[in-house]
Amino acid sequence: MTDAEWAAIRPLLPVPAWLRGRGGQPEAYCHRAMLDAVRYLVDNGIKWRAMPADFPPWDRVYAFFRRWRDHALVREFHDRLRARVREESGRDAEPTAGVINSQSVKADAVVGADSRGFDGGKLVNGRKRHVVVDTLGLLLGVVVTAADTGDRAAARVLLRQVADAHHRLALVWADAGYTGSLIDHCLNALALVVSIVRRSDGQKGFVVLPKRWIVERFFAHLMQSRRLARDFERRTTSAEAMVYWSMTLLMSRRLTAKRRHRQG
Repeated sequence: MTDAEWAAIRPLLPVPAWLRGRGGQPEAYCHRAMLDAVRYLVDNGIKWRAMPADFPPWDRVYAFFRRWRDHALVREFHDRLRARVREESGRDAEPTAGVINSQSVKADAVVGADSRGFDGGKLVNGRKRHVVVDTLGLLLGVVVTAADTGDRAAARVLLRQVADAHHRLALVWADAGYTGSLIDHCLNALALVVSIVRRSDGQKGFVVLPKRWIVERFFAHLMQSRRLARDFERRTTSAEAMVYWSMTLLMSRRLTAKRRHRQG
């Protein structure tokens, strides 16, 4: 990352326990080196063992990734960065509306049969990423399942997590795949309005639909991270963490670009 990016994100990093007097040993490598290594892996799609010699040893980088995954530190860092980007864009830190959708991707051979499936609609054998984004296209929550998991079933779990984390969220736009009992469930259990954005009956071919294009652009951003072009992770929690790491790349670059634009 550039010096400008590091200056912007350094105050947002989780504070290690040993710095807060809660025990543990000081880390052997600085956070910037570890962040650069993980970001390089996500951006370029390399294997862990193929980590370039310019970075710390691959097993230390993987241990860092695993610790941040298991203790939800990557999500904490991501959420702080998202709040900063929203504020820099003139928005409140907490969103009031979002968009939900899913993306099916092929799974690598390392993905076990217990967490993969066949999506008959997209003809994809792999996994499915269920996401909620805000109106800026920034991630609010993600759940990774087998590709044969229904959108409405996964949405119940995902929207519960997002509603618990973002108490001001009141409206979520969705496509026709989220109709049925899910709408009443969200209204009664989560006080959340799910609004369906439908295609017109006479529309043919590709059409940009209101609000739904935001989450489609989000999926396009994910595809720019080569590690996410397929699902290479054995665990779904690792696949979810990779999505958060990919978004930290986008947001750190967007944050520094806005500052350069104002200074110019």
